[in-house]
Amino acid sequence: MNLDLIFAILFYGLLFLFYLKHKNKFEVQDKMFALYKTKLGIKLMDKYAKIAPRFLVFLGYFGIVVGFLGMIFIFYILVKGTYGLIFIKNAQPVLAPVLPGLQIVPGLPVLSFWHWIIAIFIVAVIHEFSHGVFARLYNLKIKSSGFAFLGPILAAFVEPDEKAMNKKPKKQQLSILAAGPFSNILLAIVILLILNLVFLPLQTNFFKADGINLVNVEKGGPAELAGLKSGLIIKEVSNIKITDQKQLVSIIQNSNGDEIKLITDKGEFIIKPQKKQDTYYVGISIINNVVVKESIPGFILPLTKWFNMLFFWLWIISFGIGLFNLLPLGPIDGGRMFYVAMQNFFDDKKAMKLFKIVSIFCLALIVVNLLPYLLKLFNWIINLF
Repeated sequence: MNLDLIFAILFYGLLFLFYLKHKNKFEVQDKMFALYKTKLGIKLMDKYAKIAPRFLVFLGYFGIVVGFLGMIFIFYILVKGTYGLIFIKNAQPVLAPVLPGLQIVPGLPVLSFWHWIIAIFIVAVIHEFSHGVFARLYNLKIKSSGFAFLGPILAAFVEPDEKAMNKKPKKQQLSILAAGPFSNILLAIVILLILNLVFLPLQTNFFKADGINLVNVEKGGPAELAGLKSGLIIKEVSNIKITDQKQLVSIIQNSNGDEIKLITDKGEFIIKPQKKQDTYYVGISIINNVVVKESIPGFILPLTKWFNMLFFWLWIISFGIGLFNLLPLGPIDGGRMFYVAMQNFFDDKKAMKLFKIVSIFCLALIVVNLLPYLLKLFNWIINLF
């Protein structure tokens, strides 16, 4: 049973019912982009814009610098990755669609539906709220805010007065445009700190050492001759309780070749270390075996793991969306920043022409990188039926 698929069907079913009930409040653009316009959060944006305006102005200018550095970085990565896909065998795409129920990148865990929807919601709200705060910082009217659908893709939006924005100084325009991606990158940094300074120590305290896990046994070695097999848990060595692999290694190396009695979870074994060069060995690969402490309630570990995974995906998605939005592409923030910047060097006509050329080039690079995933998605959908 694919729970992610069931949750997705139920979620989008409820959203579709909401759309049908409030259809008159939706504005549909190009027959596929549906916006639900509200005034939600506008007063709060105005409030935050007035708390420390001088600091926000500085932060906005810093965001512009980070934005253009991020634009150069992600553009370079995209060009390099596309070159690798075309000319280098077994190269991996540098872009990946963030979809629940699928392994986005080999080695990463599968993204669950609820982790996906919660992370996307948080990232989108912070992104758009930041745009709104900086728009109000420069006394730019916010016409509406709300959420939107681009097909199945969820989004949030803040709608400033575009005509008034185009009349603002270039620095202010860039500051407003860079605010969304910059806030996502800042969020990713904060989340990474939380993962390393909170979740990692917290989860470490849930476990205790309980013997040594025998990972691998060398064929023909002393351990195999004694009957040891991989998967055993070594509890004691010659009546000494073992809690650390270094402790076991030290006993073996200082054995002088004398027989050692190992007590495991599957019985006792007598092993005779052999001399190899200047030390003794038994031919095993080991790691510390850890178990959950008895004092930890059963529900705590799964709950902590769930939130740990939520923060992990929030870090990945926030950083990824922040960088992607800095690409010099079409209507996204990076594209608009690129166009505004080009107006400082060229007249509007030439700036627009250059903007279109770079956007088309970026779009081509994205399509090349997404092709492997689109084929996988197509096969996954076919296999459902």
